[in-house]
Amino acid sequence: MTTAVSQAETQLNLLEMEDQRLKDSRPAGEPMEVRVDVQSEDLNSTPGDTKSLIHGRDPKNVNKCLKVTFEDVIAEPSSVRSFDKVWLWSHALFEVSRLWCYRFISLLLAVPVSLAAGLLFAVLSCLHIWLIMPCVQLLLINMHWVQTAWGNILNIVISPLFTSTGKCCGQIIIHLPQEKTDRKIHNNTV
Repeated sequence: MTTAVSQAETQLNLLEMEDQRLKDSRPAGEPMEVRVDVQSEDLNSTPGDTKSLIHGRDPKNVNKCLKVTFEDVIAEPSSVRSFDKVWLWSHALFEVSRLWCYRFISLLLAVPVSLAAGLLFAVLSCLHIWLIMPCVQLLLINMHWVQTAWGNILNIVISPLFTSTGKCCGQIIIHLPQEKTDRKIHNNTV
């Protein structure tokens, strides 16, 4: 089965946005809205098979901190402003370069990193299921006598020892002469 993915088309109509900005009656300090429309076709497969993967790529909002827009990164206060065309082109270049650089880097790294992550999680899952949990259960079942013996040692030897040491040391009282502390306070304030 072959799957054909058409290349996404990016449309920027800068002249239309510039005309809209000139016609707009916005205050001078308010930024202009630039839209980047990205259209892509779905993979050729059965309906419902991959559409949920294509459209809902972050359903649990794992990467909600990465929802960065141009206004989150670059902002000009009303006291200092660049030319309108500079602002328009920098906004468009930011959005396009962010989109296409991400696509190119993910094209190079997505498959190898996914493979490595899949292998790592498979090994960790296998170790956890077949090695770690059986060992933990083995210790919990067979070491009940150790738990009982250790509890008796704590109650018979260690607990009375530390209780008596605490009572002996609890009777120690340290008195500091007031003169020395008053002199230290006086010397520090002078």
